[in-house]
Amino acid sequence: MAQTVLVINAGSSSIKYQLVDLESGEGLASGLVEKIGEPIDGHYKHEYNGEKHELEEKIPDHATGLKRVLGFFKEYGPNLQEAGIVAVGHRVVQGGTTFPEPALATDAVVAKIKDLAVLAPLHNGPEAKGIEVMSNLMPDVPQIAVFDSSFFSKLPAAASTYALNKEVAEKYKIKRYGAHGTSHEFIGGVIPEFLGKPAEGLKQIVLHIGNGASASAQVSGVPVETSMGLTPLEGLVMGGRTGDIDPAAVFHLIRNAHMDVDQLDELFNKKSGMMGMTGFGDLREVHRLISEGDENAKLALDIYIHRIVSYIGNYTAQMGGLDVITFTAGVGENDDVVRKGVIDKLAPFGVKLDEEKNATRSHDPRIISTPDSKVTVVVYPTNEELAIARKSAKIAAEGDTYGHKFKA
Repeated sequence: MAQTVLVINAGSSSIKYQLVDLESGEGLASGLVEKIGEPIDGHYKHEYNGEKHELEEKIPDHATGLKRVLGFFKEYGPNLQEAGIVAVGHRVVQGGTTFPEPALATDAVVAKIKDLAVLAPLHNGPEAKGIEVMSNLMPDVPQIAVFDSSFFSKLPAAASTYALNKEVAEKYKIKRYGAHGTSHEFIGGVIPEFLGKPAEGLKQIVLHIGNGASASAQVSGVPVETSMGLTPLEGLVMGGRTGDIDPAAVFHLIRNAHMDVDQLDELFNKKSGMMGMTGFGDLREVHRLISEGDENAKLALDIYIHRIVSYIGNYTAQMGGLDVITFTAGVGENDDVVRKGVIDKLAPFGVKLDEEKNATRSHDPRIISTPDSKVTVVVYPTNEELAIARKSAKIAAEGDTYGHKFKA
C-alpha cells in the first residue's frame, strides 16, 4: 500500500496543501485556501488527477477552511483513508533554539510554537492554529511540526551571533535564525548526487530566490552562512522586503516621519523591495517595465542583482572557495535574465554561463554553466513539500529527538 503525507503551510489568511507520495516523491493532490477571515468571499482550489475544483464562499477561520479541504479530498479524491496517509506535516517558520529538529506536535510543542511567535508574528500563530485544527479533525494521524529554522541551527556561532549587547541579545533571543531552511537543506542534499560528486568537502551557494529570497553557504551539506537573520527581513532584496538596510533608518523615520512600529513593519516588510522601488513585487512585471524603457525599473533590477553578487563574494571568501552555485525557487528556476545578470558579474573569476542552456525553459534540473567554467552553475527546482513529507514520515514512525512518540 502506498504511503502519503499531507503537507500543510498555514498563513495568516491562507492555507497551501499538498498530498505527497513518499515512494515516488510526487504531489498527488494540492490546493489553496485564500482570504480566510476576510469580509469578502474566500477562494478554494483543489487539484487532483488533472482536474481543478474551485469554490467561492466566506471562510471565517482556519477550522472552517481545513474542514472544507478534507471534504474536497473525500468528494473529489484521493480518499485520504485509502491513500495510506501516515502523517500530516506542518511547515513552521520559527523554531528558535528550542527546536533544532522536527517535532511531534504535542500540546506542549504547540504551546512553545505559539511562544516563539514573538520571533515570527506573521507565521507561527497561524501555523500553530493549523496544527490544532488538524489534530481535532484527524486525531488518529500524527501531526508533525517541521521548522524552517532548524537547518540553520547548525550555523557557526560567528555567523549566527550579532554584535549586539550580549545581555540584551540573550534576554530577547536575538540571533541569526535564518529561514527557507527546508529548501536550502533539500537543495544541499540533492546536488552532490545530481552532479555525481561526493558531498564531503563540496562548497555550495544556494540561491533560493522568489518573492522571499535567501542565500546560504554550505560545506559538505552543512550551513556556514545564510542571509536571513532574526526574521526573514534581512539579506537579499525581495518582492516587498528591503533586505539589508542600515538599522538607523528606523530611528530616522521615527524621529522625522513620526512612524510607529506597525507602520515601519509594514513599510520594511511589505512596501519596500521591488514593490517599493517599482510598484511591482513580481519580477515579470519589472522586466516588462524595463522593456518599455523604464529607467527606475532597470535600477531596481541592478540593485537586486548587485545584492546577490555581494553575497556570493562574501560566502566564497568565508568558505575558502566555491564549487557550485544553485539557483532555485520561483525566480531562481524561471528567470534567465536574473541568472545571466548574476553570472556575468562573476566572469572575471572564471565562471562561465552557457547562454543557450540558461535561456531554455524547463522544469528539469540542469547545469547552465559551460564545461570549462571554474564553478558549476545549476538550476534545480526546490521541493519543500517532499522534504517536509519525508521528515514527517520519519518522526511518525520513530518518534522525535525530544522523546515524543505518537499514541493514537
